[in-house]
Amino acid sequence: MANGQWYPPEWPDRIRALADGSLTPVTPKRAATVMLLKDTATGPSVHMLRRRTSMAFAGGAYAYPGGGVDPRDEQQIRWAGPTRAWWARRLGLEEAAAQAIVCAAVRETYEEAGVLLAGPTEDSVVGDTTGEDWETDRAALVARDLSFAEFLDRRGLALRSDLLGAWTRWITPEFEPRRYDTWFFVAALPEGQRTRNASTEADRTVWIRPTDAAASYDKGELLMMPPTIATLRQLTPYDSAAQTLTAAPDRDLTPVLARARLGEDGEIVLAWPGHDEFTKHIPTGGTSA
Repeated sequence: MANGQWYPPEWPDRIRALADGSLTPVTPKRAATVMLLKDTATGPSVHMLRRRTSMAFAGGAYAYPGGGVDPRDEQQIRWAGPTRAWWARRLGLEEAAAQAIVCAAVRETYEEAGVLLAGPTEDSVVGDTTGEDWETDRAALVARDLSFAEFLDRRGLALRSDLLGAWTRWITPEFEPRRYDTWFFVAALPEGQRTRNASTEADRTVWIRPTDAAASYDKGELLMMPPTIATLRQLTPYDSAAQTLTAAPDRDLTPVLARARLGEDGEIVLAWPGHDEFTKHIPTGGTSA
């Protein structure tokens, strides 16, 4: 393997099945993920986790905290920052759906990394969230015994939507059995908080500079899905977390969706529009090249 691109061996057969009509695409689930940043002496680092190799989807791959939308993420919730209407325009969604995506981003970051983008007022953020009572609430969120709206209300907190910047949107290819329509956000690690591996889906976490992570991917040392390495490369020009967040409002959120076509000789050409480095040429009955 020349690099660390995640490439399931069953993809060629599934692509051919999609082409001949014997495979029906599943509807992608709404999801959100957050590229959590902190400044260091050598530039911003991003928080990443490695998915357990036993995971059915992208096992062993490095990713960011995130996950699917909980239907209760549309509940009335304590909210600060840009309005739901503003987020609806930014994400190109109805207000309830936009709130759910933003809520999922904040909730999943807390569930998987222990970092909470919320505060008692519209211009404050909670500090250390590692106490036993916090952990009890976090576990209840993970188990879905508690909705995020209930969690915030219980603690007198408001979701700080202004601490997030919408960065990009990727949709899992149509030939994948598990599909997600995922919005990627950027956020800075709040002062006084620290990350930890709170996810049952990850076996390790790391703070790493995007340039170093990309270099390790290029060497085949770190396994990643196309959206992960693509976003890492997009983070490299910025000298601070604040600079990255400032750039977010101008980012294009047109979804990236892989396209596969069959050549006359039966070769499959798999491409992600705007991301030529991921193009795969799969010969008849063969694997990618």
